[in-house]
Amino acid sequence: MTARAWALSGAGAALLLALALAGIAYGSTPLPLGAILRTLAGAAGLDVGQGLSGPAARIVLDLRLPRTVLAMSVGAGLAVVGALLQTTTRNDLADPFLFGLSSGAAAGAVSVITLFGDRLGVWTLPAAAFAGALLSALAVLVLLSREGGKAPERLVIAGLAVSFLFGALTTWLVFAGDQRAAYSVLFWTAGGLGLAGWSNLPLALFGAGLAIGTGIVFRHGLDALLGGEETAHSLGIDVARLRLSVFALSALATAALVALSGVIGFVGLMVPHLARALVGVRHGPLVAASALIGAILLLISDLASRVVLAPQELPVGIVTSALGAAFVLTLVLRR
Repeated sequence: MTARAWALSGAGAALLLALALAGIAYGSTPLPLGAILRTLAGAAGLDVGQGLSGPAARIVLDLRLPRTVLAMSVGAGLAVVGALLQTTTRNDLADPFLFGLSSGAAAGAVSVITLFGDRLGVWTLPAAAFAGALLSALAVLVLLSREGGKAPERLVIAGLAVSFLFGALTTWLVFAGDQRAAYSVLFWTAGGLGLAGWSNLPLALFGAGLAIGTGIVFRHGLDALLGGEETAHSLGIDVARLRLSVFALSALATAALVALSGVIGFVGLMVPHLARALVGVRHGPLVAASALIGAILLLISDLASRVVLAPQELPVGIVTSALGAAFVLTLVLRR
């Protein structure tokens, strides 16, 4: 790594840590940072003085800390998935939600909220969203195989078709189910981190780890694909197999993430462009930079969603959508 890369990494890690602490400290009930640090140290087995106790300690350890970890995992995972999909589809506007993954997850979650109820306890909503996202990914792959081609434009068209299909299904479920659940449906489909808990965090960590691992394992093939399909073929890379493998693993990672966070858009679209501007297009540094910037972006968005209208909480997807709209407009005007 160059000196510039080390400097950027250090600055990014410091900013990530500062935002994580701010996310734990601020909210509807602000807490002193020093007491939070002593509480965290005490939970880690270090004796550094008296920390928070009672309800305040539970807010830190059982609510805000897992929420912060979830925000970092979702932000990092979605950003890396966006970078992978933009390369494999050769489409600068590709992101995890272009391919129907969010629509499938929304349909699964809404079916639980409006029709079936919590049959599996606290895991019912994440499990239904995960199943819906996987079903939408499978539908995209089936459409792609029946089209008889694996060109990137076919992948995009198949994803759009599945997205509209599951979007229509979600709307039907809202009208056919319990109308009193409309607020819950709106909050989930706009994205939120309220489901964060130590029991379900492994699912989010799995999704983020899978996305980052996919980028690392396939980085050489993706680098070759940047030069075009003919260049990749000349280097002995099976482009069709690479594209389908990356999409399938990205879909699985996205399903694990959105099962807990709901529909959080634009992270996978914005962050890869920012990361390329900082570290270039090679996928080793790009995956690391995308994960770091994605985690930072979602921490900022989550903090804003909790303090702008405190004590009322905004869906975090509203903040990321506003940032994404401004980013896309800037990108279009500059080009």
